[in-house]
Amino acid sequence: MLTNLSIKNYALIDHLNVKFTNGFTVITGETGAGKSILLGGLSLVLGKRADLSSLREKEDKCIVEAEFEISKYGLESFFGENDLDYEAKTIIRREILPSGKSRAFINDSPVTLDILSQLGDQLIDVHSQHQTLRLADNDFQLKVIDALADNGPVLTAYSSKLLLYQSTQKELQKLVDFQNSATKEHEYNSFLLQELLSAPLKEGILEELEEQYEQLNNVEIILEQLSHGQQLLNDEQIGLVNLLTELKQVSNKLASFGHHYSDINERIKSVFIELDDISNELNILNDKVDADPQLLEQVNAKLQLLYDLLKKHKVQTIPELVEIRNALDEKVSATENVVADIDRKKKELHQLETALNTEASNISKRRKLVIPKLKQQLEETLIDLGMASATFKIEISPSKEFKLTGKDDLSFLFSANKGSAYGDLKKVASGGELSRIMLTIKAILARYEQLPTMMFDEIDTGVSGEISNKMGDIMKGMSNTMQIFSITHLPQVAAKGVHHFKVYKEEELMGTNTKMKRLSSEERVVELAEMLGGKTLSDSALAHARQLLD
Repeated sequence: MLTNLSIKNYALIDHLNVKFTNGFTVITGETGAGKSILLGGLSLVLGKRADLSSLREKEDKCIVEAEFEISKYGLESFFGENDLDYEAKTIIRREILPSGKSRAFINDSPVTLDILSQLGDQLIDVHSQHQTLRLADNDFQLKVIDALADNGPVLTAYSSKLLLYQSTQKELQKLVDFQNSATKEHEYNSFLLQELLSAPLKEGILEELEEQYEQLNNVEIILEQLSHGQQLLNDEQIGLVNLLTELKQVSNKLASFGHHYSDINERIKSVFIELDDISNELNILNDKVDADPQLLEQVNAKLQLLYDLLKKHKVQTIPELVEIRNALDEKVSATENVVADIDRKKKELHQLETALNTEASNISKRRKLVIPKLKQQLEETLIDLGMASATFKIEISPSKEFKLTGKDDLSFLFSANKGSAYGDLKKVASGGELSRIMLTIKAILARYEQLPTMMFDEIDTGVSGEISNKMGDIMKGMSNTMQIFSITHLPQVAAKGVHHFKVYKEEELMGTNTKMKRLSSEERVVELAEMLGGKTLSDSALAHARQLLD
């Protein structure tokens, strides 16, 4: 429900601030007073694109702010999905800067026009003669039928299954596409995989093989140097072990003469132990080293294989080859398993299709049951609106494909006159007839759904006083369960309003300014009298006005 509207620096409006309440509100004013300007300002907070020409003062920014009471609209999930603060009293603000840029805010959080428009659609439904083309839209027509059939819960269940069905279809197509492309590459990938599986791919293997190759390839040099090292250590005359043994004997004799000598003695002992250990290690290494041409050839072959694979796959390290091997293994396995995956996915799709057909059939049956009721309500209401011969031909037939609305094709035909052929609404109904039909449909919808605030913009244009009286009754009846606005030029409709606002222009020093005020009981009498007989108020016009209000 719209509770407050503030407009600054927009078209002929300098500053306007109006509070609204629930029920039926009528807005009147002379032609050119600015009723369309008021709607234009409101449309900005509902997500309409801004135009720099709408600024009253080009150097100042235009600000339009609307406050809504939304506790009954169930919009918590919308706010959560868009990361917005939910408030029962939600404020939407739109700013148009002199530069031409515009900004939008919901509860002070900046939002895009798309999000603003999505929220606006759920808060206010602005209806004018130009918007009656929605009547010819099958989705809108089905929405009306589904409201009467209480199809909301079954359509929700159907929609969730349809989304799953569509995603399963895409998954199946991906598997089929993969199978078609992978089959060509399967043999080559298998060959590459076998090459990598036959290679000793483990971390550090390259360094290990290179070290082994260097040792095997230089056996003579290694043996020669080991022998020379042993000679230096163990020669009877100049060997380091013998010389160090003599030095140790000297330090032993000195050790008892003070801690300086004992420290030296301990260090010499440590060196002797280390050197003796080195001598033993050289002996062991010397015994192990052996020329093995066959092993050298094997090591060289493994190294060459690894070098070739690194070059072939254009990588630098063994771990990278392991990653390539694992990826190839997945591809080969996936190709070999894809037939089974396709079969399994086809079964899933068939099960979902069966379930969807069952639910779509249920939705269709429920629709067919309420179509006679909708037809009767439409035709009976239109009799009161001066369309006594208006009839509808509404038929449901099965569709070949699943749609978001079910599996139905809808034929919604209209005939305005007795004996006239049925045809599409937009082709056979006039603008005035479309307006009355839309009003009737909205009134029927209001009985079955929680609709947003509805604003009728001169929907009564071109109708007689008697019919406008009935249209006013319909709008007033709708206002029992929702907030209704009617911008009207007919006194019969204006008199039905619980709240009456007048839009008018005033000449001021700074120029013409559009204003809006709530009329008192006596002011309403005067306004209706002027709508009936012009600015010159006659006693009969005033009496007629009071009669309309009573």
